[in-house]
Amino acid sequence: MKKIIFFLLLLSNQIYSQELYKEKYRPQFHFSPAKNWMNDPNGLVYFNGEYHLFYQSNPFGNQWGHMSWSHSISKDLLHWQQLPVALKEENGIMMFSGSAVMDEKNTSGFGKNAMVAIYTGHTDTLQTQNIAYSNDAGRTFTKFNNNPVLNLRQKDFRDPNVFWYEKNNDWIMCVSHPNEHQIEFYQSKELKDWKSLSVFGPVGDTSGVWECPDLMQVSIEGTKEKKWVLFTSQNSTMQYFVGEFDGTRFINENPTNKIFKQDYGTDYYAAVAYHNTPYKNPISIGWLNNWNYANDIPTTPWKSVMSLPRELSLKKINGEWILIQTVLQNIKTLRSSAKSFSNKIVSKQSPVNFKGNVFEAEILFQPSAKGESGIKLAVGNNHYLKISYDALNQRMIVDRSQTNSSFNKTFASINKAISKIQLPDGKLKWHIYFDKSIVEIFVNDGEAVFTTQVFAEENENSVQLFSTKGKSKFEYVNIWNIKSIW
Repeated sequence: MKKIIFFLLLLSNQIYSQELYKEKYRPQFHFSPAKNWMNDPNGLVYFNGEYHLFYQSNPFGNQWGHMSWSHSISKDLLHWQQLPVALKEENGIMMFSGSAVMDEKNTSGFGKNAMVAIYTGHTDTLQTQNIAYSNDAGRTFTKFNNNPVLNLRQKDFRDPNVFWYEKNNDWIMCVSHPNEHQIEFYQSKELKDWKSLSVFGPVGDTSGVWECPDLMQVSIEGTKEKKWVLFTSQNSTMQYFVGEFDGTRFINENPTNKIFKQDYGTDYYAAVAYHNTPYKNPISIGWLNNWNYANDIPTTPWKSVMSLPRELSLKKINGEWILIQTVLQNIKTLRSSAKSFSNKIVSKQSPVNFKGNVFEAEILFQPSAKGESGIKLAVGNNHYLKISYDALNQRMIVDRSQTNSSFNKTFASINKAISKIQLPDGKLKWHIYFDKSIVEIFVNDGEAVFTTQVFAEENENSVQLFSTKGKSKFEYVNIWNIKSIW
Protein backbone atom coordinates (compact mmCIF):
# COMPACT_ATOMS: atom_id res chain seq x y z
CA MET A 1 0.00 0.00 0.00
CA LYS A 2 2.81 2.44 0.90
CA LYS A 3 4.43 1.80 -2.49
CA ILE A 4 1.13 2.52 -4.25
CA ILE A 5 0.62 5.78 -2.31
CA PHE A 6 4.21 6.85 -3.04
CA PHE A 7 3.72 6.08 -6.75
CA LEU A 8 0.49 8.10 -6.87
CA LEU A 9 2.13 11.07 -5.14
CA LEU A 10 5.08 10.90 -7.54
CA LEU A 11 2.73 10.72 -10.52
CA SER A 12 0.70 13.65 -9.19
CA ASN A 13 3.83 15.77 -8.78
CA GLN A 14 4.98 14.88 -12.30
CA ILE A 15 1.62 15.88 -13.78
CA TYR A 16 1.64 19.13 -11.79
CA SER A 17 5.17 20.00 -12.91
CA GLN A 18 4.23 19.23 -16.53
CA GLU A 19 1.31 21.63 -16.35
CA LEU A 20 3.40 24.45 -14.91
CA TYR A 21 4.88 26.87 -17.46
CA LYS A 22 2.30 25.85 -20.05
CA GLU A 23 -0.48 28.09 -18.76
CA LYS A 24 -2.24 30.76 -20.77
CA TYR A 25 -0.13 33.96 -20.93
CA ARG A 26 2.93 32.21 -19.39
CA PRO A 27 6.17 33.61 -20.90
CA GLN A 28 8.50 30.95 -22.26
CA PHE A 29 11.90 32.67 -22.25
CA HIS A 30 11.49 35.24 -19.48
CA PHE A 31 11.84 34.29 -15.82
CA SER A 32 8.62 33.87 -13.85
CA PRO A 33 8.09 32.04 -10.56
CA ALA A 34 6.38 28.66 -10.65
CA LYS A 35 3.50 30.12 -8.64
CA ASN A 36 2.45 33.04 -6.42
CA TRP A 37 3.15 36.73 -6.42
CA MET A 38 6.52 38.28 -7.36
CA ASN A 39 7.76 41.87 -7.57
CA ASP A 40 11.14 43.66 -7.26
CA PRO A 41 14.37 41.80 -8.09
CA ASN A 42 16.70 41.79 -5.05
CA GLY A 43 20.23 40.68 -4.25
CA LEU A 44 21.55 40.15 -7.77
CA VAL A 45 24.93 38.58 -7.09
CA TYR A 46 27.27 36.21 -8.95
CA PHE A 47 29.35 33.55 -7.16
CA ASN A 48 31.13 30.37 -8.27
CA GLY A 49 29.47 30.26 -11.67
CA GLU A 50 25.96 30.90 -10.36
CA TYR A 51 23.80 33.97 -10.92
CA HIS A 52 21.57 34.48 -7.91
CA LEU A 53 18.20 36.15 -8.39
CA PHE A 54 16.39 36.95 -5.15
CA TYR A 55 13.03 38.68 -5.46
CA GLN A 56 10.10 39.99 -3.49
CA SER A 57 7.43 37.34 -3.17
CA ASN A 58 4.32 36.24 -1.34
CA PRO A 59 4.81 32.54 -0.55
CA PHE A 60 1.12 32.19 0.33
CA GLY A 61 -0.77 33.74 -2.56
CA ASN A 62 -0.97 35.36 -5.97
CA GLN A 63 -1.32 38.96 -4.81
CA TRP A 64 0.98 41.30 -2.89
CA GLY A 65 1.46 40.48 0.79
CA HIS A 66 3.66 38.63 3.34
CA MET A 67 6.77 39.96 1.62
CA SER A 68 9.66 37.50 1.68
CA TRP A 69 12.74 36.90 -0.48
CA SER A 70 12.36 34.01 -2.90
CA HIS A 71 15.42 32.64 -4.67
CA SER A 72 16.38 31.25 -8.07
CA ILE A 73 19.76 30.51 -9.65
CA SER A 74 21.12 30.25 -13.17
CA LYS A 75 24.34 29.26 -14.89
CA ASP A 76 23.68 31.36 -18.01
CA LEU A 77 21.02 33.99 -17.14
CA LEU A 78 18.65 32.10 -19.45
CA HIS A 79 17.66 28.90 -17.66
CA TRP A 80 16.60 29.15 -14.01
CA GLN A 81 16.28 26.76 -11.10
CA GLN A 82 13.92 27.78 -8.32
CA LEU A 83 15.16 27.20 -4.75
CA PRO A 84 13.30 27.38 -1.41
CA VAL A 85 12.33 30.78 -0.01
CA ALA A 86 15.55 32.38 1.26
CA LEU A 87 14.37 35.00 3.77
CA LYS A 88 10.91 34.87 5.32
CA GLU A 89 8.57 37.35 6.93
CA GLU A 90 8.93 36.80 10.70
CA ASN A 91 7.59 38.37 13.90
CA GLY A 92 5.40 40.76 11.94
CA ILE A 93 8.38 42.14 9.96
CA MET A 94 8.16 41.84 6.18
CA MET A 95 11.25 41.49 3.98
CA PHE A 96 11.27 44.51 1.67
CA SER A 97 13.77 45.14 -1.13
CA GLY A 98 17.55 45.22 -0.85
CA SER A 99 20.76 43.79 -2.23
CA ALA A 100 23.37 41.09 -1.62
CA VAL A 101 27.17 41.08 -1.70
CA MET A 102 29.97 38.53 -1.52
CA ASP A 103 32.14 39.42 1.48
CA GLU A 104 35.36 38.04 -0.03
CA LYS A 105 37.59 39.64 2.62
CA ASN A 106 35.42 38.60 5.58
CA THR A 107 35.02 42.21 6.68
CA SER A 108 31.81 41.25 8.50
CA GLY A 109 33.27 38.34 10.44
CA PHE A 110 30.58 36.03 9.03
CA GLY A 111 33.20 33.99 7.15
CA LYS A 112 35.25 34.30 3.97
CA ASN A 113 32.98 34.53 0.93
CA ALA A 114 29.90 34.85 3.08
CA MET A 115 26.95 36.00 1.03
CA VAL A 116 25.43 38.92 2.92
CA ALA A 117 21.91 40.15 2.19
CA ILE A 118 21.07 43.75 3.10
CA TYR A 119 17.31 44.34 3.24
CA THR A 120 14.60 46.61 4.60
CA GLY A 121 12.58 45.28 7.51
CA HIS A 122 9.04 46.65 7.17
CA THR A 123 6.15 47.18 9.54
CA ASP A 124 3.23 49.59 9.17
CA THR A 125 5.06 52.23 11.20
CA LEU A 126 8.78 51.59 10.71
CA GLN A 127 11.35 50.70 8.04
CA THR A 128 14.89 49.73 9.03
CA GLN A 129 17.96 48.29 7.29
CA ASN A 130 19.00 44.78 8.30
CA ILE A 131 21.45 42.08 7.28
CA ALA A 132 21.52 38.29 7.03
CA TYR A 133 24.34 36.00 5.98
CA SER A 134 24.83 32.69 4.23
CA ASN A 135 27.84 30.37 4.28
CA ASP A 136 26.43 27.90 1.76
CA ALA A 137 26.14 30.03 -1.40
CA GLY A 138 22.76 31.44 -0.55
CA ARG A 139 20.95 28.18 0.19
CA THR A 140 20.28 29.13 3.82
CA PHE A 141 20.53 32.46 5.66
CA THR A 142 20.93 33.51 9.28
CA LYS A 143 19.55 36.89 10.27
CA PHE A 144 22.06 39.02 12.20
CA ASN A 145 21.24 38.94 15.92
CA ASN A 146 21.87 42.69 16.33
CA ASN A 147 19.49 43.87 13.60
CA PRO A 148 18.68 46.51 12.59
CA VAL A 149 22.06 47.86 11.49
CA LEU A 150 20.55 51.20 10.42
CA ASN A 151 17.47 52.73 12.03
CA LEU A 152 16.42 56.34 11.53
CA ARG A 153 13.05 55.62 13.19
CA GLN A 154 11.23 56.55 9.99
CA LYS A 155 8.15 55.03 8.42
CA ASP A 156 9.57 55.34 4.87
CA PHE A 157 13.30 54.62 4.52
CA ARG A 158 14.07 51.65 2.31
CA ASP A 159 15.71 49.52 -0.37
CA PRO A 160 19.43 49.46 0.56
CA ASN A 161 21.81 48.73 -2.29
CA VAL A 162 25.40 47.95 -1.27
CA PHE A 163 28.66 47.59 -3.19
CA TRP A 164 32.39 47.41 -2.38
CA TYR A 165 34.27 50.65 -3.15
CA GLU A 166 37.80 49.47 -3.81
CA LYS A 167 39.44 52.90 -3.77
CA ASN A 168 38.55 53.53 -0.10
CA ASN A 169 38.45 49.87 0.92
CA ASP A 170 34.91 50.13 2.29
CA TRP A 171 31.26 49.33 1.63
CA ILE A 172 28.89 51.94 0.21
CA MET A 173 25.13 51.79 0.74
CA CYS A 174 22.61 53.86 -1.22
CA VAL A 175 19.18 53.89 0.40
CA SER A 176 16.00 55.77 -0.45
CA HIS A 177 14.04 58.48 1.35
CA PRO A 178 10.97 57.90 -0.85
CA ASN A 179 8.79 60.91 -0.06
CA GLU A 180 11.69 63.37 -0.05
CA HIS A 181 12.89 62.09 -3.48
CA GLN A 182 16.39 61.62 -2.13
CA ILE A 183 19.05 58.91 -2.07
CA GLU A 184 21.34 58.89 0.95
CA PHE A 185 24.81 57.36 0.79
CA TYR A 186 26.36 55.55 3.77
CA GLN A 187 29.79 54.02 4.42
CA SER A 188 30.81 50.97 6.47
CA LYS A 189 33.93 48.88 6.98
CA GLU A 190 32.12 45.72 8.10
CA LEU A 191 28.47 45.96 6.94
CA LYS A 192 27.23 46.47 10.52
CA ASP A 193 27.93 50.09 11.48
CA TRP A 194 26.95 52.73 8.92
CA LYS A 195 27.99 56.39 8.66
CA SER A 196 26.07 58.93 6.55
CA LEU A 197 28.13 60.50 3.74
CA SER A 198 25.84 62.64 1.56
CA VAL A 199 22.38 63.00 0.02
CA PHE A 200 21.44 63.23 -3.68
CA GLY A 201 18.19 64.80 -4.88
CA PRO A 202 15.51 65.85 -5.38
CA VAL A 203 16.06 66.20 -9.12
CA GLY A 204 14.61 64.78 -12.32
CA ASP A 205 11.35 62.89 -12.00
CA THR A 206 9.75 63.60 -8.61
CA SER A 207 6.21 62.66 -9.65
CA GLY A 208 6.30 59.52 -7.52
CA VAL A 209 8.14 58.17 -4.49
CA TRP A 210 11.79 57.25 -5.08
CA GLU A 211 12.61 53.57 -4.55
CA CYS A 212 15.12 50.84 -5.40
CA PRO A 213 18.35 52.84 -5.95
CA ASP A 214 21.41 51.26 -7.54
CA LEU A 215 24.77 52.95 -8.15
CA MET A 216 27.28 51.30 -10.48
CA GLN A 217 30.21 51.96 -12.82
CA VAL A 218 29.42 51.57 -16.54
CA SER A 219 31.82 51.62 -19.51
CA ILE A 220 31.70 54.31 -22.18
CA GLU A 221 31.44 52.62 -25.58
CA GLY A 222 34.61 52.78 -27.67
CA THR A 223 36.83 53.84 -24.75
CA LYS A 224 38.46 52.41 -21.64
CA GLU A 225 36.73 55.00 -19.47
CA LYS A 226 33.76 54.56 -17.16
CA LYS A 227 31.10 56.74 -15.60
CA TRP A 228 28.89 56.20 -12.58
CA VAL A 229 25.19 55.55 -13.18
CA LEU A 230 22.48 55.92 -10.51
CA PHE A 231 19.08 54.21 -10.91
CA THR A 232 15.90 55.21 -9.10
CA SER A 233 12.29 54.01 -9.49
CA GLN A 234 9.21 56.25 -9.25
CA ASN A 235 5.76 54.66 -8.69
CA SER A 236 5.54 52.91 -12.09
CA THR A 237 8.56 54.13 -14.04
CA MET A 238 12.33 54.54 -13.71
CA GLN A 239 15.04 57.13 -14.33
CA TYR A 240 18.83 57.23 -14.38
CA PHE A 241 21.53 59.80 -13.73
CA VAL A 242 25.09 59.70 -15.10
CA GLY A 243 28.12 61.34 -13.53
CA GLU A 244 30.88 60.83 -10.98
CA PHE A 245 31.09 59.31 -7.50
CA ASP A 246 34.12 60.15 -5.34
CA GLY A 247 33.42 57.78 -2.48
CA THR A 248 31.34 60.38 -0.67
CA ARG A 249 28.91 62.02 -3.06
CA PHE A 250 27.39 61.51 -6.51
CA ILE A 251 27.50 64.39 -9.02
CA ASN A 252 25.03 64.22 -11.92
CA GLU A 253 26.41 65.38 -15.30
CA ASN A 254 23.28 65.13 -17.43
CA PRO A 255 20.86 68.07 -17.81
CA THR A 256 18.67 68.48 -14.73
CA ASN A 257 15.68 69.69 -16.75
CA LYS A 258 15.32 66.41 -18.63
CA ILE A 259 14.24 62.95 -17.47
CA PHE A 260 16.32 60.02 -18.73
CA LYS A 261 14.51 56.68 -18.60
CA GLN A 262 15.74 53.11 -18.70
CA ASP A 263 12.45 52.12 -20.33
CA TYR A 264 9.72 54.22 -21.92
CA GLY A 265 7.09 51.47 -21.81
CA THR A 266 4.22 50.88 -19.41
CA ASP A 267 5.65 47.89 -17.54
CA TYR A 268 9.24 48.19 -16.31
CA TYR A 269 10.20 48.89 -12.71
CA ALA A 270 12.68 48.39 -9.86
CA ALA A 271 15.56 47.27 -12.08
CA VAL A 272 18.87 46.64 -10.33
CA ALA A 273 22.11 45.14 -11.61
CA TYR A 274 24.69 42.43 -11.12
CA HIS A 275 27.94 44.28 -10.43
CA ASN A 276 30.41 41.38 -10.26
CA THR A 277 29.90 39.07 -13.25
CA PRO A 278 32.35 37.85 -15.93
CA TYR A 279 30.76 40.40 -18.28
CA LYS A 280 32.51 43.71 -18.92
CA ASN A 281 29.53 45.72 -17.72
CA PRO A 282 26.72 45.47 -15.16
CA ILE A 283 23.75 43.28 -16.12
CA SER A 284 20.36 44.65 -15.04
CA ILE A 285 17.04 42.89 -14.51
CA GLY A 286 13.72 44.69 -13.99
CA TRP A 287 10.21 43.77 -12.84
CA LEU A 288 7.75 43.75 -15.75
CA ASN A 289 4.57 45.03 -14.19
CA ASN A 290 2.94 48.25 -13.05
CA TRP A 291 1.77 49.07 -9.51
CA ASN A 292 -1.38 50.70 -10.89
CA TYR A 293 -2.83 47.31 -11.86
CA ALA A 294 -0.23 44.72 -10.83
CA ASN A 295 -2.55 42.66 -8.61
CA ASP A 296 -5.18 42.33 -11.33
CA ILE A 297 -3.30 41.06 -14.37
CA PRO A 298 -5.07 37.84 -15.51
CA THR A 299 -2.32 35.28 -14.81
CA THR A 300 -2.46 32.23 -12.59
CA PRO A 301 -0.96 30.49 -10.62
CA TRP A 302 1.84 33.11 -10.86
CA LYS A 303 1.92 36.87 -10.98
CA SER A 304 4.63 38.94 -12.73
CA VAL A 305 7.70 38.36 -14.86
CA MET A 306 11.32 39.56 -14.89
CA SER A 307 12.89 41.27 -17.89
CA LEU A 308 15.50 39.69 -20.07
CA PRO A 309 18.95 40.47 -18.61
CA ARG A 310 20.28 43.70 -20.13
CA GLU A 311 23.98 44.53 -20.49
CA LEU A 312 24.60 48.23 -19.81
CA SER A 313 26.97 50.68 -21.48
CA LEU A 314 27.08 54.43 -22.12
CA LYS A 315 27.25 56.62 -25.19
CA LYS A 316 27.31 60.40 -25.52
CA ILE A 317 24.62 61.55 -27.96
CA ASN A 318 24.00 65.25 -28.65
CA GLY A 319 25.99 66.17 -25.53
CA GLU A 320 24.00 63.87 -23.21
CA TRP A 321 24.99 60.59 -21.57
CA ILE A 322 22.62 57.90 -22.85
CA LEU A 323 22.31 54.46 -21.27
CA ILE A 324 22.64 51.71 -23.87
CA GLN A 325 20.88 48.43 -23.06
CA THR A 326 21.26 45.22 -25.05
CA VAL A 327 20.04 41.69 -24.46
CA LEU A 328 22.81 39.16 -23.80
CA GLN A 329 23.96 37.46 -26.99
CA ASN A 330 23.34 33.96 -25.65
CA ILE A 331 19.62 34.52 -26.26
CA LYS A 332 20.45 33.52 -29.85
CA THR A 333 20.90 29.91 -28.71
CA LEU A 334 17.13 29.75 -28.23
CA ARG A 335 16.35 30.65 -31.84
CA SER A 336 14.74 28.00 -34.03
CA SER A 337 12.99 28.35 -37.41
CA ALA A 338 13.28 31.74 -39.11
CA LYS A 339 11.37 33.90 -41.56
CA SER A 340 13.25 36.61 -43.44
CA PHE A 341 12.63 39.08 -46.25
CA SER A 342 14.21 42.31 -47.45
CA ASN A 343 13.52 45.51 -49.35
CA LYS A 344 9.76 45.38 -49.00
CA ILE A 345 7.80 48.53 -49.88
CA VAL A 346 4.64 48.93 -47.81
CA SER A 347 1.75 51.30 -48.35
CA LYS A 348 -1.35 50.89 -46.21
CA GLN A 349 -1.10 47.32 -44.87
CA SER A 350 0.86 44.16 -45.66
CA PRO A 351 0.58 40.79 -43.87
CA VAL A 352 3.71 38.88 -42.86
CA ASN A 353 3.89 35.15 -43.49
CA PHE A 354 4.36 34.29 -39.82
CA LYS A 355 2.15 33.29 -36.91
CA GLY A 356 3.27 33.01 -33.30
CA ASN A 357 3.32 34.46 -29.81
CA VAL A 358 6.83 33.41 -28.71
CA PHE A 359 9.37 34.97 -31.05
CA GLU A 360 12.21 37.42 -31.65
CA ALA A 361 12.19 39.92 -34.52
CA GLU A 362 14.71 42.34 -36.02
CA ILE A 363 13.43 45.12 -38.27
CA LEU A 364 15.22 47.92 -40.12
CA PHE A 365 13.02 50.32 -42.06
CA GLN A 366 12.73 53.81 -43.51
CA PRO A 367 9.48 55.25 -42.17
CA SER A 368 7.25 57.26 -44.43
CA ALA A 369 7.72 60.97 -43.80
CA LYS A 370 3.98 61.62 -43.98
CA GLY A 371 2.28 59.48 -41.31
CA GLU A 372 2.64 56.50 -39.00
CA SER A 373 4.32 53.28 -40.04
CA GLY A 374 5.48 50.14 -38.30
CA ILE A 375 4.22 46.74 -37.28
CA LYS A 376 1.15 45.19 -35.67
CA LEU A 377 1.60 42.12 -33.49
CA ALA A 378 -0.88 39.71 -31.87
CA VAL A 379 -3.33 40.39 -34.67
CA GLY A 380 -6.69 38.59 -34.57
CA ASN A 381 -10.29 38.94 -33.39
CA ASN A 382 -10.08 42.69 -34.16
CA HIS A 383 -7.27 42.97 -31.60
CA TYR A 384 -3.62 43.97 -32.11
CA LEU A 385 -0.61 45.65 -30.53
CA LYS A 386 0.61 48.56 -32.67
CA ILE A 387 4.28 49.61 -32.67
CA SER A 388 4.76 52.67 -34.83
CA TYR A 389 6.85 55.68 -35.74
CA ASP A 390 5.16 59.04 -36.23
CA ALA A 391 7.59 60.81 -38.57
CA LEU A 392 5.86 64.18 -38.47
CA ASN A 393 6.32 64.43 -34.69
CA GLN A 394 9.53 62.33 -34.53
CA ARG A 395 8.11 60.00 -31.91
CA MET A 396 7.72 56.29 -31.38
CA ILE A 397 4.42 54.91 -30.08
CA VAL A 398 3.60 51.55 -28.51
CA ASP A 399 -0.19 51.33 -28.47
CA ARG A 400 -2.04 48.44 -26.79
CA SER A 401 -5.46 50.15 -26.80
CA GLN A 402 -6.76 47.53 -29.25
CA THR A 403 -5.76 44.56 -27.06
CA ASN A 404 -7.69 42.79 -24.30
CA SER A 405 -8.03 45.08 -21.27
CA SER A 406 -11.38 43.96 -19.86
CA PHE A 407 -9.85 42.72 -16.59
CA ASN A 408 -8.88 46.18 -15.25
CA LYS A 409 -10.02 49.77 -16.02
CA THR A 410 -6.65 51.26 -15.11
CA PHE A 411 -4.82 48.87 -17.44
CA ALA A 412 -7.25 49.94 -20.16
CA SER A 413 -6.54 53.63 -19.52
CA ILE A 414 -2.73 53.26 -19.48
CA ASN A 415 -2.61 52.06 -23.06
CA LYS A 416 0.10 54.04 -24.85
CA ALA A 417 3.84 54.64 -24.40
CA ILE A 418 5.33 57.51 -26.39
CA SER A 419 8.83 58.98 -26.65
CA LYS A 420 10.76 61.22 -29.00
CA ILE A 421 13.09 59.19 -31.23
CA GLN A 422 15.25 60.96 -33.80
CA LEU A 423 16.44 59.25 -36.98
CA PRO A 424 19.82 60.72 -38.01
CA ASP A 425 20.00 58.62 -41.19
CA GLY A 426 16.26 58.35 -41.80
CA LYS A 427 16.15 54.73 -40.61
CA LEU A 428 14.74 53.04 -37.52
CA LYS A 429 15.89 49.72 -36.07
CA TRP A 430 13.75 47.61 -33.75
CA HIS A 431 14.72 44.43 -31.92
CA ILE A 432 11.51 42.91 -30.55
CA TYR A 433 11.11 40.07 -28.04
CA PHE A 434 7.48 38.87 -27.92
CA ASP A 435 6.87 36.29 -25.20
CA LYS A 436 3.19 35.38 -24.70
CA SER A 437 2.22 38.35 -22.50
CA ILE A 438 5.49 40.34 -22.49
CA VAL A 439 6.92 42.55 -25.24
CA GLU A 440 10.37 44.17 -24.98
CA ILE A 441 11.38 46.50 -27.84
CA PHE A 442 15.00 47.68 -28.15
CA VAL A 443 15.35 50.73 -30.37
CA ASN A 444 18.42 51.66 -32.44
CA ASP A 445 20.74 49.11 -30.82
CA GLY A 446 19.54 49.82 -27.30
CA GLU A 447 19.43 53.63 -27.21
CA ALA A 448 15.84 53.36 -25.97
CA VAL A 449 13.63 50.50 -24.77
CA PHE A 450 9.85 50.02 -24.51
CA THR A 451 8.33 47.20 -22.45
CA THR A 452 4.64 46.41 -22.23
CA GLN A 453 2.27 43.63 -21.16
CA VAL A 454 -0.27 42.29 -23.66
CA PHE A 455 -2.81 39.57 -22.89
CA ALA A 456 -3.70 38.11 -26.28
CA GLU A 457 -5.64 34.95 -27.06
CA GLU A 458 -3.75 32.05 -28.63
CA ASN A 459 -5.30 32.70 -32.04
CA GLU A 460 -4.34 36.38 -31.92
CA ASN A 461 -0.96 35.62 -33.40
CA SER A 462 -0.64 37.23 -36.84
CA VAL A 463 1.80 39.97 -37.88
CA GLN A 464 1.22 42.92 -40.20
CA LEU A 465 3.36 45.76 -41.53
CA PHE A 466 1.66 49.08 -42.19
CA SER A 467 2.18 52.63 -43.40
CA THR A 468 -0.76 55.02 -43.05
CA LYS A 469 0.38 57.72 -45.51
CA GLY A 470 2.98 57.27 -48.19
CA LYS A 471 5.36 54.37 -48.61
CA SER A 472 7.72 52.87 -46.04
CA LYS A 473 10.66 50.71 -47.04
CA PHE A 474 11.42 47.72 -44.82
CA GLU A 475 15.07 46.95 -45.60
CA TYR A 476 14.86 43.70 -43.67
CA VAL A 477 12.54 41.80 -41.36
CA ASN A 478 13.88 38.70 -39.59
CA ILE A 479 11.66 36.66 -37.27
CA TRP A 480 12.71 33.62 -35.24
CA ASN A 481 10.63 31.25 -33.16
CA ILE A 482 12.14 30.98 -29.68
CA LYS A 483 12.48 27.71 -27.75
CA SER A 484 11.13 27.50 -24.22
CA ILE A 485 13.62 27.69 -21.34
CA TRP A 486 11.31 25.48 -19.28
